[in-house]
Amino acid sequence: MPPSTLLFASQNRKKAEEIRAILGDAFQIRTLAEMGYEQDLDEPFDTVEANAKHKARQGFELFKLPCFAEDTGLVVEALNGLPGVQSARYAGKNKDPEANMEKVLSEMKGITNRRAYFIAFIAYYDGLEFFLFVGRIHGLILHEKHGNGGFGYDPIFQPDGFERSFAEMDSSIKNRISHRAGALHGFTSWLKGKG
Repeated sequence: MPPSTLLFASQNRKKAEEIRAILGDAFQIRTLAEMGYEQDLDEPFDTVEANAKHKARQGFELFKLPCFAEDTGLVVEALNGLPGVQSARYAGKNKDPEANMEKVLSEMKGITNRRAYFIAFIAYYDGLEFFLFVGRIHGLILHEKHGNGGFGYDPIFQPDGFERSFAEMDSSIKNRISHRAGALHGFTSWLKGKG
Protein backbone atom coordinates (compact mmCIF):
# COMPACT_ATOMS: atom_id res chain seq x y z
CA MET A 1 0.00 0.00 0.00
CA PRO A 2 1.19 3.55 -0.62
CA PRO A 3 2.16 5.35 2.60
CA SER A 4 -0.66 7.49 3.95
CA THR A 5 1.76 9.83 5.73
CA LEU A 6 4.45 11.50 3.67
CA LEU A 7 7.20 13.80 4.83
CA PHE A 8 7.61 16.91 2.68
CA ALA A 9 11.22 18.06 2.90
CA SER A 10 10.69 21.81 2.80
CA GLN A 11 10.41 24.83 5.08
CA ASN A 12 8.37 26.74 2.48
CA ARG A 13 4.94 27.13 4.10
CA LYS A 14 3.24 28.51 0.97
CA LYS A 15 4.58 25.67 -1.13
CA ALA A 16 3.29 23.17 1.43
CA GLU A 17 -0.16 24.79 1.36
CA GLU A 18 -0.25 24.59 -2.43
CA ILE A 19 0.81 20.94 -2.42
CA ARG A 20 -1.85 20.06 0.15
CA ALA A 21 -4.48 21.83 -1.96
CA ILE A 22 -3.45 19.85 -5.04
CA LEU A 23 -3.21 16.48 -3.27
CA GLY A 24 -6.46 16.83 -1.32
CA ASP A 25 -7.16 14.24 1.37
CA ALA A 26 -5.47 11.29 -0.29
CA PHE A 27 -2.32 11.63 1.81
CA GLN A 28 -1.33 13.22 5.09
CA ILE A 29 1.57 15.60 4.47
CA ARG A 30 3.92 16.49 7.32
CA THR A 31 6.46 19.27 6.85
CA LEU A 32 9.85 19.46 8.47
CA ALA A 33 8.65 22.24 10.79
CA GLU A 34 5.69 20.11 11.88
CA MET A 35 8.19 17.40 12.76
CA GLY A 36 10.12 19.88 14.91
CA TYR A 37 12.94 20.54 12.44
CA GLU A 38 13.34 24.27 11.74
CA GLN A 39 16.54 24.42 9.68
CA ASP A 40 16.70 24.80 5.92
CA LEU A 41 18.00 21.79 4.04
CA ASP A 42 21.04 22.48 1.93
CA GLU A 43 20.84 22.60 -1.87
CA PRO A 44 24.45 22.18 -2.98
CA PHE A 45 23.99 20.95 -6.54
CA ASP A 46 23.88 22.76 -9.86
CA THR A 47 20.63 21.23 -11.14
CA VAL A 48 17.06 21.45 -9.86
CA GLU A 49 16.72 17.67 -10.18
CA ALA A 50 19.80 16.90 -8.09
CA ASN A 51 18.73 19.30 -5.33
CA ALA A 52 15.27 17.72 -5.15
CA LYS A 53 16.84 14.27 -4.74
CA HIS A 54 19.28 15.54 -2.13
CA LYS A 55 16.51 17.12 -0.02
CA ALA A 56 14.38 13.96 -0.21
CA ARG A 57 17.32 11.89 1.05
CA GLN A 58 18.03 14.37 3.86
CA GLY A 59 14.39 14.28 4.98
CA PHE A 60 14.33 10.49 5.03
CA GLU A 61 17.58 10.29 6.98
CA LEU A 62 16.27 12.74 9.57
CA PHE A 63 12.95 10.99 10.31
CA LYS A 64 13.03 7.58 8.60
CA LEU A 65 9.74 8.36 6.85
CA PRO A 66 9.02 8.08 3.12
CA CYS A 67 9.97 11.54 1.97
CA PHE A 68 9.43 13.72 -1.05
CA ALA A 69 11.00 17.02 -1.97
CA GLU A 70 10.23 19.51 -4.69
CA ASP A 71 12.56 21.91 -6.38
CA THR A 72 11.57 24.43 -9.03
CA GLY A 73 13.47 26.62 -11.44
CA LEU A 74 12.38 29.55 -13.58
CA VAL A 75 14.19 29.31 -16.91
CA VAL A 76 14.30 32.52 -18.97
CA GLU A 77 15.45 32.20 -22.59
CA ALA A 78 16.91 35.70 -22.87
CA LEU A 79 18.92 35.20 -19.65
CA ASN A 80 20.56 32.03 -20.98
CA GLY A 81 18.47 29.84 -18.69
CA LEU A 82 18.82 31.91 -15.54
CA PRO A 83 17.74 32.09 -12.80
CA GLY A 84 17.32 28.31 -13.13
CA VAL A 85 18.71 26.38 -10.19
CA GLN A 86 19.45 29.73 -8.51
CA SER A 87 15.78 30.80 -8.61
CA ALA A 88 15.19 31.00 -4.85
CA ARG A 89 18.47 32.83 -4.22
CA TYR A 90 18.83 34.79 -7.46
CA ALA A 91 19.22 38.15 -5.69
CA GLY A 92 21.10 36.77 -2.68
CA LYS A 93 21.12 34.14 0.03
CA ASN A 94 18.12 35.62 1.87
CA LYS A 95 15.61 34.04 -0.55
CA ASP A 96 13.81 37.37 -1.00
CA PRO A 97 11.06 36.91 -3.64
CA GLU A 98 10.66 40.65 -4.22
CA ALA A 99 14.37 41.13 -4.78
CA ASN A 100 14.47 38.10 -7.07
CA MET A 101 11.64 39.48 -9.22
CA GLU A 102 13.20 42.93 -9.35
CA LYS A 103 16.49 41.45 -10.51
CA VAL A 104 14.80 39.49 -13.32
CA LEU A 105 12.73 42.52 -14.40
CA SER A 106 15.82 44.72 -14.37
CA GLU A 107 17.82 42.26 -16.47
CA MET A 108 14.90 41.94 -18.92
CA LYS A 109 14.54 45.69 -19.57
CA GLY A 110 14.49 46.38 -23.29
CA ILE A 111 14.42 42.68 -24.19
CA THR A 112 11.62 41.64 -26.53
CA ASN A 113 12.04 37.86 -26.14
CA ARG A 114 10.07 37.26 -22.94
CA ARG A 115 9.80 33.44 -23.30
CA ALA A 116 10.31 31.44 -20.13
CA TYR A 117 9.19 28.28 -18.39
CA PHE A 118 8.92 26.87 -14.91
CA ILE A 119 10.18 23.35 -14.33
CA ALA A 120 9.46 21.38 -11.16
CA PHE A 121 11.02 18.12 -10.04
CA ILE A 122 9.55 15.98 -7.30
CA ALA A 123 11.89 13.39 -5.87
CA TYR A 124 10.53 10.61 -3.67
CA TYR A 125 12.85 8.51 -1.54
CA ASP A 126 11.78 5.51 0.52
CA GLY A 127 15.19 4.60 1.92
CA LEU A 128 15.96 2.23 -0.95
CA GLU A 129 15.50 4.10 -4.20
CA PHE A 130 14.50 7.38 -5.79
CA PHE A 131 11.56 8.08 -8.05
CA LEU A 132 11.40 11.32 -10.04
CA PHE A 133 8.45 13.24 -11.48
CA VAL A 134 8.62 16.39 -13.58
CA GLY A 135 6.22 19.15 -14.55
CA ARG A 136 6.74 22.12 -16.84
CA ILE A 137 4.75 25.13 -17.98
CA HIS A 138 5.73 27.65 -20.63
CA GLY A 139 4.84 31.32 -20.70
CA LEU A 140 6.12 34.89 -20.70
CA ILE A 141 7.94 37.19 -18.31
CA LEU A 142 5.78 40.28 -17.87
CA HIS A 143 7.22 43.81 -17.89
CA GLU A 144 6.00 44.46 -14.35
CA LYS A 145 4.38 42.66 -11.44
CA HIS A 146 0.69 41.82 -11.65
CA GLY A 147 -1.40 40.40 -8.80
CA ASN A 148 -0.92 39.63 -5.13
CA GLY A 149 -1.59 35.89 -5.02
CA GLY A 150 0.76 32.96 -5.25
CA PHE A 151 4.41 33.26 -4.27
CA GLY A 152 7.89 33.38 -5.76
CA TYR A 153 7.91 34.67 -9.32
CA ASP A 154 4.13 34.29 -9.80
CA PRO A 155 3.45 38.04 -10.28
CA ILE A 156 5.78 38.28 -13.29
CA PHE A 157 4.95 34.99 -15.05
CA GLN A 158 2.03 34.66 -17.47
CA PRO A 159 1.40 31.07 -18.59
CA ASP A 160 0.66 30.37 -22.24
CA GLY A 161 -3.05 30.47 -23.06
CA PHE A 162 -3.91 32.93 -20.27
CA GLU A 163 -4.10 36.72 -20.04
CA ARG A 164 -3.22 36.84 -16.35
CA SER A 165 -0.15 36.19 -14.26
CA PHE A 166 -0.06 33.24 -11.87
CA ALA A 167 -0.48 35.78 -9.05
CA GLU A 168 -3.76 37.06 -10.57
CA MET A 169 -5.28 33.61 -10.99
CA ASP A 170 -7.66 31.87 -8.66
CA SER A 171 -5.56 29.28 -6.84
CA SER A 172 -7.80 26.48 -8.10
CA ILE A 173 -6.81 27.33 -11.68
CA LYS A 174 -3.12 27.65 -10.92
CA ASN A 175 -3.20 24.40 -8.97
CA ARG A 176 -4.62 22.65 -12.02
CA ILE A 177 -2.16 23.92 -14.66
CA SER A 178 1.11 24.71 -12.91
CA HIS A 179 4.47 23.00 -13.23
CA ARG A 180 4.14 21.83 -9.62
CA ALA A 181 0.68 20.43 -10.32
CA GLY A 182 2.02 18.46 -13.29
CA ALA A 183 4.77 16.88 -11.22
CA LEU A 184 2.42 16.20 -8.31
CA HIS A 185 -0.22 14.55 -10.47
CA GLY A 186 2.39 12.17 -11.84
CA PHE A 187 3.64 11.50 -8.32
CA THR A 188 0.21 10.83 -6.80
CA SER A 189 -0.89 8.65 -9.70
CA TRP A 190 2.22 6.57 -9.16
CA LEU A 191 1.67 6.39 -5.40
CA LYS A 192 -1.95 5.31 -5.80
CA GLY A 193 -0.86 2.68 -8.32
CA LYS A 194 1.39 1.10 -5.68
CA GLY A 195 -1.66 0.15 -3.59
